[in-house]
Amino acid sequence: MSISTSVLSDLLQSIPYLRPQLYFKASLTALSHAMEDQVLAATLEQPLVIASFQRERYYRQEAHRYQRLAQRSNQIYVLSAPETDFTNSSEYYEKIAFEFEDALSQEWHLVVIAENYATCLVCRESLGSITKNKQLPELTPSLDMDTSRRFEGIWTSERGVSLKAAELLLDRIVIYRPSLVNKVKQARLRFGIGETRSYSQTDQMAEFACDIDTDPFVQRLVTYLQASQYKLHKAYRSITAQARKERLVNSISTAIRRSLDPHEVLQIAAQELGQHLGASRCLIYRAQATDVQAIIEHEFLNPGVLSICGQTWDLDQNPLFQEVVKQSEGVCVADTLTDSRVTSSKALSLIAKKFAIRSWLIEPVLFQGRLLGIVELHYCSLPPHEWQPGELDLVEAIATQMGAALIQAEAYANLEELNQQLEALDRTRSNLIAITGHELRTPLSTIQVCLESLASEPDMPLELQQVMLSTALSDSERMRKLVQDFLTLSNLESGRVEWHPESLTLQECVDLALSRLRTRSAADKPPKIKTQISQNLPLVRADGDWLVEVLAKLIDNACKFTPQKGEISIKATRNGNQMVEVTVADTGRGIEPNRLEIVFDRFYQEEGALRRTTGGTGLGLAICRQIVNGWGGEIWAESTGKDQGSQFHFTIPVVENSQEKSRGQVVTEPSQSEVQSKRQKSGGRRKMP
Repeated sequence: MSISTSVLSDLLQSIPYLRPQLYFKASLTALSHAMEDQVLAATLEQPLVIASFQRERYYRQEAHRYQRLAQRSNQIYVLSAPETDFTNSSEYYEKIAFEFEDALSQEWHLVVIAENYATCLVCRESLGSITKNKQLPELTPSLDMDTSRRFEGIWTSERGVSLKAAELLLDRIVIYRPSLVNKVKQARLRFGIGETRSYSQTDQMAEFACDIDTDPFVQRLVTYLQASQYKLHKAYRSITAQARKERLVNSISTAIRRSLDPHEVLQIAAQELGQHLGASRCLIYRAQATDVQAIIEHEFLNPGVLSICGQTWDLDQNPLFQEVVKQSEGVCVADTLTDSRVTSSKALSLIAKKFAIRSWLIEPVLFQGRLLGIVELHYCSLPPHEWQPGELDLVEAIATQMGAALIQAEAYANLEELNQQLEALDRTRSNLIAITGHELRTPLSTIQVCLESLASEPDMPLELQQVMLSTALSDSERMRKLVQDFLTLSNLESGRVEWHPESLTLQECVDLALSRLRTRSAADKPPKIKTQISQNLPLVRADGDWLVEVLAKLIDNACKFTPQKGEISIKATRNGNQMVEVTVADTGRGIEPNRLEIVFDRFYQEEGALRRTTGGTGLGLAICRQIVNGWGGEIWAESTGKDQGSQFHFTIPVVENSQEKSRGQVVTEPSQSEVQSKRQKSGGRRKMP
């Protein structure tokens, strides 16, 4: 059985002058508790109390109060829509269960009728609040705390209105529980419920004027107002703290958007965070989980506080840092004089004493679990700083913003590097097209002309035929070397080269490199070449074929840019670092100081690809760099400027001395002169390509 008519609607229809008001859930709770307190404060009264709850869950929160009310009167009626174990019963008071479809499930009723006073609360939940309520999970314990639920209805102490509300509710009770007819009849007769009355406002005001103790009711409402004021004050403080946090986060975010320089972003963060939290000192520095030291890069200081900026912070001996790394969250020290983590560490105790740190906060700057840096807040004044949850949340939020800023700056730096690499690749592509076009097209054209002449002119003089063949062969060799250089550099850069290191005499390798110089015509005679290699120079360890290749290319490069009247020298010295330093110097064209690094780039040509006066592809020095790096050496160029000559240096590892401790003798590796002498006696060194 369910009744679709609303008690509030029936009441408003019966008493036309009533005007419903809007109430929030918190207000209705305070009013209903005040009305119940009025009943509990009475000593002799046995009033009629009728309470209707929308759901059993709301009733259960007030059940203990109605057990106390039952000790004051035997006329207590409680109505509710059952959800678990709420049923019709008469244990402490009368329980009346109604169905969910009943209009009572959307209303809230509390009626109190006594001999000398009466009051009632009859409300209906608004449609918008009902819709919101249905969206909440069923049986949610925190549902009663939803103070945003809105009701419309009547709250009054007019006796006539209260008697009418009691009459409407008692009619419902008799319908749901017919067995209570006699008990309800007694209540009607005792309090005059259902008698015909003329409900004018004047009569109601006269009935309202009665001598009752309203202090319990007033105390309850005052308590509610005080509690509301405290909650409002707390809410204002929370809003202020949140606004401050948002302003700080926004300032950091603005700095991030304004600049991609991580140093600028971190310095702004240190200043803003230190000022907003009133810290004596705020430090921000870059650090990773495996770092043993960090340099303090950014700092905020209050006047009179000792600066730490620029100093080195030991991390491996810092238990607080290790705890941050292990837990991936901040560490807070309320008082460094009593915290066991500080007092048990000699290093931390010295730091706290030296820099007057009394309260200490260390917050990690993380991005996807990766440690990027650390934020430290120091409070140096007395008493020790009391950390508030909002402050810790604020520092964590700023650290999160800084993590994003550092990753963004890092990504931008990587992007810049990639752009530079792409530009270099584009230049390489352009140079490759220009150089290969020139170096391939020119000899191909010459070869084609020579062959066509030989094929079309059978009567050509023998001497001219020999010139044509010699020219074609020379240009074909030029093309072969070009292709070979491409393949060599490709293999070296891709790591497909197999190294075969061995003990070598440098003088023999230089001699082989000189013998590989191409035969030059009289007009193309190379400049004078001198070698200065000590006979006592230790053996070097490298792949002999590749070492000869480096020497040959450096000598060939010197010949290209040195006039016939110039001079080329080849020197080798021990540089005291388990390496032999080889220098190929010339008195030729020289190199501008700003180009000393890029001369080793692929396809580099000082004069440009299409207007240079010397041949070549610009791959020789790039090949030399790859080879020298392959055996762990270094290569570099020196020059004082144009027409001042140039020097190319590279290093080769020295063969380590082997020692034998058998029979108390020490055997060392032979010198270059000894090895060379033995090889001459045994027929010389193996042939090198």
